[in-house]
Amino acid sequence: MGGRDATMVLLDENGIRCDGRKVDEPRRIMIKAGGLKNADGSAYIEFGDNKILVGVFGPRDVHPKHMSNTDTGILRVRYHMEPFSVGERKNPAPSRREIEISKVIKEALEPAVMLDKFPRTAVDVFIEVLQADGGTRCAALTAASVALADAGIPMRDLVAAIAAGKVADTVILDVNNEEDQAGQADMPIGYMPNLEKITLLQLDGVLTPEEYKKCVEVGVEGCKLVYDLQKKALHEKYFGNGGE
Repeated sequence: MGGRDATMVLLDENGIRCDGRKVDEPRRIMIKAGGLKNADGSAYIEFGDNKILVGVFGPRDVHPKHMSNTDTGILRVRYHMEPFSVGERKNPAPSRREIEISKVIKEALEPAVMLDKFPRTAVDVFIEVLQADGGTRCAALTAASVALADAGIPMRDLVAAIAAGKVADTVILDVNNEEDQAGQADMPIGYMPNLEKITLLQLDGVLTPEEYKKCVEVGVEGCKLVYDLQKKALHEKYFGNGGE
C-alpha cells in the first residue's frame, strides 16, 4: 500500500479515478456461461482487463478413495495464473499466493454448493487466469459460481464477488491494479444476494470503523450488480436473448 503521495493521482478533484471511472462505478464486466466442451460446466469472464476461464468437472469419484467423505461431497478448487498472464513472466509452479487464493475461493463457494446431495464424490473447479489486472480472486469466484451452475451442481445461490477499497481517503468500488498497488485499502467481498450472506470478506490495508462499514455496504451493492450479470449469462445460454 502506497503513501499519501501515491494516492494523489488516483482520484482527481472531480472524484474521477485514474481509469476514468466514478468512485462507485465498476469496470466493464462480461460473463459467458459454457464454452468448454470437455467440462461438465464452464464460464469465461472479462472483468476490466482480467480474462479468466473456469472449468468444472463432477460430481465424480474421488481418487484415492480414502479422501472421499461418506456424508458429503467435497469441493476442490485450483486457481492458476498462466505464465503469460502478467507483464513479467510468472513461474509456472503454483505460488503461495495461488494456493492461498484457491483455498479462499473454495471456502467462499462451499456455503453455496449443496455438497450433501452427492456424498463420496468430488467437484473439481479449475480456474485459469489468462490475463491479470487486479481483483482476480473476485472475478475468478464470480466465474466459478457461473461454471458450477452451468454444470448443474445444486446450489443455494450464486456467489457474486467484487472488491471495494479506499483511495485518497475515499471509499471506491472495484479496485483496479493501480489502485490495489498504490491505494490505502482493498476489501474483496463475496456475497449471496438471495440469502443475504457474505461468504468472502478480506481486508488488506487500514480503515476506520465507519470506512469499514461503508466499504462493506459499497461492496455488497457492487455484488448485486455482478449477480445480475451472472444470471443474465446463464439465461442467455439456456434460454437465448429472447423472453423469459
